[in-house]
Amino acid sequence: MALFRHLWTYDRGGGFLQAIEESRLTLTQVKALVALDSDQGAPCPIRQLAEELGIMPPTATRAVDALVERELVSRTEDPEDRRVRRIAITEAGHRLVGELASRRAAEFEAFAEGLSAGQRRKLLAALEALLSNEDFAIAHEAVQRSARR
Repeated sequence: MALFRHLWTYDRGGGFLQAIEESRLTLTQVKALVALDSDQGAPCPIRQLAEELGIMPPTATRAVDALVERELVSRTEDPEDRRVRRIAITEAGHRLVGELASRRAAEFEAFAEGLSAGQRRKLLAALEALLSNEDFAIAHEAVQRSARR
């Protein structure tokens, strides 16, 4: 837990936390954008996003409303069921997620540079071992897709 706490608060020049503050987005809104970015931009119902984030649909709706207003997410009517609204990340949303990810990566790299060579090798080996976990592998692939944009 100490590692996660340290990495969450570690802000040495990358400006990840500063970028979130400057974006004026809530943590739920940031999580929604990242989740939508991970889904390759495929429109999904708000209920699905809520389930993925582990939040109630009204909370997801409020977050999406704010993101739509900022043109980071689009909302359309489902062609098969007019009661359902589908949401998708916009190009502006992709850019913001990319910026946040770049800043976070820069901070992680700065953290890793402070480790000894042996500690870096062990950290890399541990991260590589995590790729055998399906959820981690999916997240890794989403990061790779974002980096290719």
